Amino acid sequence: MEKLKKRSWAEPFKIKTVELLKMTSPEDRKKALEEAGYNTFLLKSEDVYIDLLTDSGTNAMSDVQWAGLMVGDEAYAGSKNYYHLEEKIQKYYGYKYLVPTHQGRGAEHILSQILIKQGDYIPGNMYFTTTRLHQELAGGKFMDVIIDEAHDPENLHPFKGNIDLQKLESLVNKVGAKKIPYVSVAATVNMAGGQPISMENLRQVHSLCSKQGIKIFLDATRAMENAYFIKMREQGYQNKSMADILREMCSYTNGCTMSAKKDLLVNIGGFLALNDYEIFEEARNMVVVYEGLHTYGGLAGRDMEAMAIGIEEAIQEDHMRARIGQVEYVGEKLKSIDIPFVQPIGGHAIFLDAKKFLPHLKQLEFPAQTLAAELYLESGIRSMERGIVSAGRNKETGDHYYPKLELVRLTFPRRVYTQAHCDVTAEAVEAVYENRNSIKGLEMIYEPKYLRFFQARFKRL
Repeated sequence: MEKLKKRSWAEPFKIKTVELLKMTSPEDRKKALEEAGYNTFLLKSEDVYIDLLTDSGTNAMSDVQWAGLMVGDEAYAGSKNYYHLEEKIQKYYGYKYLVPTHQGRGAEHILSQILIKQGDYIPGNMYFTTTRLHQELAGGKFMDVIIDEAHDPENLHPFKGNIDLQKLESLVNKVGAKKIPYVSVAATVNMAGGQPISMENLRQVHSLCSKQGIKIFLDATRAMENAYFIKMREQGYQNKSMADILREMCSYTNGCTMSAKKDLLVNIGGFLALNDYEIFEEARNMVVVYEGLHTYGGLAGRDMEAMAIGIEEAIQEDHMRARIGQVEYVGEKLKSIDIPFVQPIGGHAIFLDAKKFLPHLKQLEFPAQTLAAELYLESGIRSMERGIVSAGRNKETGDHYYPKLELVRLTFPRRVYTQAHCDVTAEAVEAVYENRNSIKGLEMIYEPKYLRFFQARFKRL
C-alpha cells in the first residue's frame, strides 16, 4: 500500500455550541444590499451567511474564557482581573505599565493626545484608518515609510511590512527629530494585506530611533501573528518559541496600543501598555476622562479576565498554526484558479486585488467597494473594502487619497468557521470572477465626515 505523502491537519479544538445561520435567496440579498446602500458595513448581521467583514471582536471564546467570565470582579476600583491582566501583559509583552481601554482606538486616542503636537509628523509602515485619524485629530500628519514592495500585490517579499530605513532617515533629516514624537509600527500591517515586519528590520528601526531620541510605539493588535511569521520565515528563529519572539519584538519599542479583539480572542477590549512612567501617569489621568477608572478603562472585570486568558491561549503555536493555516488554505485554493490577490498570503485575511479583478472600473468607480457588494449578492458572504473609500480624503486639499492598493478583505474570525465554509468562500469568489466583465461600478451618494467606509452609501452607476 502506497504511503500518503502529506498528512491533513485539523483545528486544535472541537465544537461545543453552534449558532444557526440564516440562508438567504438572491432576491433577499439584492433587497438587503440596496437598503444598505451597497455598503457591507450597513448590512444587518442576520442577512449574512458567512461573515468575513472583520476578525475584530468576532472570535469564538474558549470554554476556559467563558468560565473566566464567572470570576469577573466588578468592583469599581482595583478589580483583581485588572491585576491578572497586568501580570500577563508584563509576562508576554514585557511592558511595565497597563492602561486598559474599551478597544484599540481608545488607546490610540490617548497616546495621540499625549505625544502629538500641532505640526508633528508620525512615520509608520502604512496607515491604518483609526490610527491615522487620531494622529490627525491631535494635529499630526501621518507619513508612510513602508518598503515599496508593500504596494505591489504580486511581490513575494516575505516581510512586506518592513520600514524603509532610507525613507525614515530622510524624513528625520528633513523635519528634525523634535517634530517626530514617535514612529508608529504595525505588526502585522493590515492595509498591506496582513503582511509581517521582520525582527531584523524592527531592530534596525530601534537602532536608528535610539540615536535620534525618537520613541517607537507598536500596534500590537496582531503581533502574535507577526511572531508566528518570524518563526516560520526569518533565519535564526525557527527553534524559538512564539512567546520569546513576541517579547523580543516588544523590547525594541517603548510601548504599544492594542485592540484585544483580534489576537487575544475576545469580543471587546484593548489596552495601552507603556515602559515610560511619565507617559503612563498622564495616560491613566486621561483614561478616567474618556474611558473609565484606570483599573477598568471602560471594561467589565469579566472582559479583562477573558482577555488575560486569551493571551495564554493565543500564544500557543498550535492555535496560531491553525488560525493562519485556515487563511493559507483559502489562499492556495484561489491561487490554483488564478484569482488575483495580495501575496504572500497574509495572517488574518485574503485581500482580493480589485484593480486586477475589475480592470474595466476606474478608481473613482470604487472597484473594491463594488467587488465586496458583488460577492455578497453572489453568496451572502460579507467582506469589506480596503481601497479609496477606506483611504478617505486629504484634509488640506479635500481630494480623495488615491491608494495604490484597491483591495477587498476576506477576514477570518478565529475559531469560528470550518473548512467547508472556506470551500464555499473560494467557490463564491470564483463565481464572481467568472462574471467580472459584466460588473458595473458604484457612485458615492452619502459621505460622513470621519471614517467614511463605515457609513458611506452608494448606488449603481
